[in-house]
Order: sequence, then C-alpha cells, then structure tokens
Amino acid sequence: MAQFTVYRNKNPRTRSAVPLLLDVQNDLLDNLDTRVLVPLRPTVTAGIKRLQTLTPVLEIEGKSYLMLTPLLAGVPKSEIGTPIARVEQYRFDIIAAIDFLVTGV
Repeated sequence: MAQFTVYRNKNPRTRSAVPLLLDVQNDLLDNLDTRVLVPLRPTVTAGIKRLQTLTPVLEIEGKSYLMLTPLLAGVPKSEIGTPIARVEQYRFDIIAAIDFLVTGV
C-alpha cells in the first residue's frame, strides 16, 4: 500500500455515496495494520459546501471527486479495496488540505 493511492470502496453500506478512498498515510508507517484514508465523493453528488483548501477536487479516471478531508479515518488494511489510481500530481493539494484541517493554516 502506498501514499496517494486511490482505492475502490468495498464497503457495501457506503460505496454508493463514497465510491473511492484516498490513502494519505506516509509509507514509513506501512507496517501498521491500518492506513489513514480520506473519502472521495463525486463532485456532482457531493451536496456539501466546498472549501477550496480543505476539500480539493481531484480528477480520477476522467471524473471529478471532492476530497472530504474532515472525514479522514484509520481503516484496517483488510477492509481496503482494490487500488485503481495514483494521484501524486495532487500531492501539494492533499497535504495542504490535511495541514489546514490540523493547523487551520
């Protein structure tokens, strides 16, 4: 598992609203049994007010997804679905969103 990898959400209860999950955990902590993931929701169905720094938009497989940074969570590796994309090109936006969530800056 690697930082900035996008996975399909394999949880049947939440997958329709949140089809993708973004791994934001640093690879130095790969030996932990969990990964920190951020839900990604299609922008057309997000239904929430977007805050530019906190909830950046990521383009994945030709579709736009809102990064729901305030909903990040630790997830057991066994519950993480199939990897579908890498989004290192959004590294600065992703880090800025997490930094804003934690520090407000």
